[in-house]
Amino acid sequence: MSKIIVIGASGQIGSDLTLELRNRFGSDNVLASDIKNATDEVTSGGPFETLDVMDEKKVSDTLNKHNIDTVYLLAAMLSGSAEKNPKKAWDLNMKSLLSLLDMAKDGIIKKLFWPSSIAVFGPTTPKKNTPQLTIMEPSTVYGISKLAGERWCEYYFKKYGVDVRGVRYPGLISYKTEAGGGTTDYAVEIFYEAIRHSRYECFLEENTTLPMMFMPDAINATIDLVEAPAEKVKIRSSYNLSAVSFSPKELAGEIKKHIPEFTISYKPDFRQQIAESWPGSINDDEARKDWGWKYEYDLEKMTDIMLREIKKKLG
Repeated sequence: MSKIIVIGASGQIGSDLTLELRNRFGSDNVLASDIKNATDEVTSGGPFETLDVMDEKKVSDTLNKHNIDTVYLLAAMLSGSAEKNPKKAWDLNMKSLLSLLDMAKDGIIKKLFWPSSIAVFGPTTPKKNTPQLTIMEPSTVYGISKLAGERWCEYYFKKYGVDVRGVRYPGLISYKTEAGGGTTDYAVEIFYEAIRHSRYECFLEENTTLPMMFMPDAINATIDLVEAPAEKVKIRSSYNLSAVSFSPKELAGEIKKHIPEFTISYKPDFRQQIAESWPGSINDDEARKDWGWKYEYDLEKMTDIMLREIKKKLG
């Protein structure tokens, strides 16, 4: 049985991923770690260690202490936050990856998952059905760091045989953790505000269509890729990953079916420009063909679950 660590287990992806990994592989086999406290569900459900991913010695010592062979590296500064702290974002997003790639090269770990993002695409990328191989000229610090990370991952695979795997996440939507500084976070905030106040002021324009995905689909894709036989993983930079694409107006319309009094207004901020540089839909044929990826949740199904679970959470 593999010994697994999730670095960044307090984040939106990390908290959900940790719980599912423990469900599949046993609580004792999955160490959660983050620089900040995780949810009670994560900390009480299995081992947890406070860990700064920038402290290379502490990371290495932790991996050795727990006999870790599989690493999910999720620590990162997201798009909106990164634009406010460009150098800090670059250091966090890049140094952490290179440190873990070196540990994998040296045989300390056997398998590394590192996520990329649709932020690697830019204004010159084809907007519809964006292919796996295409023009990539990101215009954000987050996107630049993710594109550089993709190239480093493929380099370490080809040069040193490092078993590194990744996906380009679209916008991710979860009821377990609230928004954390990303451009697609309106699609999480809107549910909380709809339940709390029956209204929401969106920081994107109403018809801004972006690729999105419900968190259970993202978690399944992540684990399925990491567990796939190595010979099926043909792409070592990062795979395109897609589910549903929608705009704030379309999402608001779906919420109104459940909360008729809900209203939405629009006050675009700096994130509108970021969103306009990203695709509206993604082609993920390679992921489907290579390791059998397919999504389960559409907009209607996701909205129903989000509203129901957030109402429970908020009491």
